[in-house]
Formats: sequence, structure tokens, C-alpha cells
Amino acid sequence: MTTETNSPAFMLYRVTGNGSDANWTKIGAAWPNKDGKGFNLLCDAVPLQGRIVMRAYTPKREAKVEDAGGQ
Repeated sequence: MTTETNSPAFMLYRVTGNGSDANWTKIGAAWPNKDGKGFNLLCDAVPLQGRIVMRAYTPKREAKVEDAGGQ
């Protein structure tokens, strides 16, 4: 059972390269399980090469408000 909502808790990316030469491609999203011991992943793609990076998801509206508040 999950606490899956409309907005994911994390976004999944396939990353190749390093530093400023890195190429990030969005490949899916993750929602925490109800018991808090894991995540459900929804993948649009599963890469054969590169690494998978899971980053906290911030909706664009919230991100803009946070950025504006810090200035």
C-alpha cells in the first residue's frame, strides 16, 4: 500500500557524464510507501547505462515562491 498522491516525493533521472558535462534525462518518479520503509517507483524508461539519481521534487509554483522569498 502506498501514500501515492498526485505529486511525487522524488523525481528519477538518468545521468551520464560528470560536472558541467553531465546530461540529465527525467525517467520517472517516486512516492513513499505508507509504512515509510520504501518507495514505489514509476519509470517511463529504465536505462542500461549511466546512473539513476533520485532528487526531491518541488513543484514549479513552490520553487518560484521559494526563490522569490530568498531575494
